[in-house]
Amino acid sequence: MSLQSPLAKVIGLGSAREGTDHWWAQRVSSVALLILGSWFLVSLASLDSLAFADVRAFLSAPWNAILVILLIATIGYHSKLGVQVVIEDYLATRALKVSALILSAFFHTLVAFAGAYAVLMISLGAPA
Repeated sequence: MSLQSPLAKVIGLGSAREGTDHWWAQRVSSVALLILGSWFLVSLASLDSLAFADVRAFLSAPWNAILVILLIATIGYHSKLGVQVVIEDYLATRALKVSALILSAFFHTLVAFAGAYAVLMISLGAPA
């Protein structure tokens, strides 16, 4: 039997309002993905072909390159949020949970930057 009050047991465990920010971020990023993803699919469908030269011509338009980079960043952020929830819910030990969250954040950031770099290289006409 503990002599601690219920309030003393939960102090330092985080605010109950902390999850709403995460929930809203997932919902807003999913709406952004719906808009950007729809634009991207319609844009790809309107191309003559998906040959490298046609895609390069598509990405050479500044707004197209910017929107594709924004799509990549949004996908990376939304994915990071989703993986974070899975890690927090299903990993029991604190050390494993923290390690997995750090690795996940680094991985998602690396993939998003690599995607943005690839789009920039293609759009700026770097040699293939």
